Amino acid sequence: MRHLIDPLDFTLEETTKVLDLADRIAENPEVYSHVADGKKIATLFYEPSTRTRLSFESAMLSLGGKALGFAGAEQSSATKGETVADTARVVSCYADIIAMRHPKEGAPLRASMYATVPVINAGDGGHNHPTQTLIDLMTIRQRKGHLDHLTVGFCGDLKFGRTVHSLVNSLVRHPGNEFYFISPEELKIPDYVVEETLKPNQSFYKEVTSLEETLPKLDVLYMTRVQKERFFNEEDYVRLKDTYILNQEKLNLAQPDMPVLHPLPRVDEIATDVDQDPRAAYFDQVQNGKYIRMALIMALLEVPDPLTGRTVL
Repeated sequence: MRHLIDPLDFTLEETTKVLDLADRIAENPEVYSHVADGKKIATLFYEPSTRTRLSFESAMLSLGGKALGFAGAEQSSATKGETVADTARVVSCYADIIAMRHPKEGAPLRASMYATVPVINAGDGGHNHPTQTLIDLMTIRQRKGHLDHLTVGFCGDLKFGRTVHSLVNSLVRHPGNEFYFISPEELKIPDYVVEETLKPNQSFYKEVTSLEETLPKLDVLYMTRVQKERFFNEEDYVRLKDTYILNQEKLNLAQPDMPVLHPLPRVDEIATDVDQDPRAAYFDQVQNGKYIRMALIMALLEVPDPLTGRTVL
């Protein structure tokens, strides 16, 4: 039995197979509409979510399965003091696979240690968000045709942005990628990402503060919001939340084929005038989210692909 807690839980070859399956699902969704008949996913979301929770549920429904779960800790037995370990044991009796989002780093990992069904980390605090990483990889590969030898810029909240940390961890496995980290000093990329990911892989990286000066150098731009829920001091949040705003005027400085990604939700860090630009890829990410999670559910439940007759993992 396999789980997905960290993006590196899958080898590079396995990750590529999941991306390939997601592409086949996107091209032929009707072929996959009954491959998970009779299966159930439990979405255990201890934090608010729109896209991720509905995407998991939509993915299972699109495979012919069913969904159950909760959309807030206050709706669960956590309010009575039930541990994550016991919740995992209990829910394993009701569902075939679990997707968990939790504000505490490591909670989905702990759940996987006690669950008797596969567990997917749907985001744990500021740590990891592996399914969003797969979505980002799929979208970049669609737009650029490859995942190597790219110059990728990450802008905004790089300190608390779990999607950034996860994506960097995955992109360093592809040769020739270079990284620009665009943020204020207070929200710069954490030292552990530099020391444990970038330096060991001998990846080129540069920490900068100017979005305008960096845009012309980039093949891909990954924007993030400044997350109010990660701040202990509201004064710091108010001071930093509008530091970087991408609008059409700034986007005109970029290459004509540079996709703009964002894990969403956005606040005002991407102006709405960018939405009509063909480089805006963030709503493509939303659509790809369903296909990736369909592929991932099939992979972890060892459901054969009807087009190839083989399982992914």
